[in-house]
Amino acid sequence: MFRNWRIGSVNGALLAAYFIPAWALVAFNIIVAPVHGLYERPSVAVALYLSDHLNMAGMDTVRAAWLLALGRLTVAAFFAIYLVLLCIPRIRKGGGSDEALGIALAIGSLISFASMVMASKVGEMAALRLHATELLLLLGAAIVVVIERPDAAPKIVENVAPPNLQPLGLEQAELLHNR
Repeated sequence: MFRNWRIGSVNGALLAAYFIPAWALVAFNIIVAPVHGLYERPSVAVALYLSDHLNMAGMDTVRAAWLLALGRLTVAAFFAIYLVLLCIPRIRKGGGSDEALGIALAIGSLISFASMVMASKVGEMAALRLHATELLLLLGAAIVVVIERPDAAPKIVENVAPPNLQPLGLEQAELLHNR
């Protein structure tokens, strides 16, 4: 059963097992209470950066929190799509699920990198370590996906006779102008 699993598939499944519950829970906390959810540990660096450096007021902060929640839910959704596609052996063998994984890795890396930069600007060391770790996980998985390509489909070679030995269609004579 596990003979056709690639390292990238297992790595992506393990990443999905972490990012789906972790980021979905943070996103739902932001959706339920935007300001309170934004000031929790996984997003506190973003909240402090928005309030200190960008001087955002109440509704602007809420909109930014909802945008962050939307981004995190998008990453969790693409990881979930990747897991669903990974369960279908034909798609897994051909690497058809790598597109969903690539989108999740790209958006997740962008969010983690931006959060890491914001955490470094406001001096939140715990948030900086969290976002740097998530970014390294995502970039490591992206490198594995890029380097490890799926096996190519086996090529079927037909024994084709040379053109002069093939039977003529409808038993027509081969003339010089018909070639």
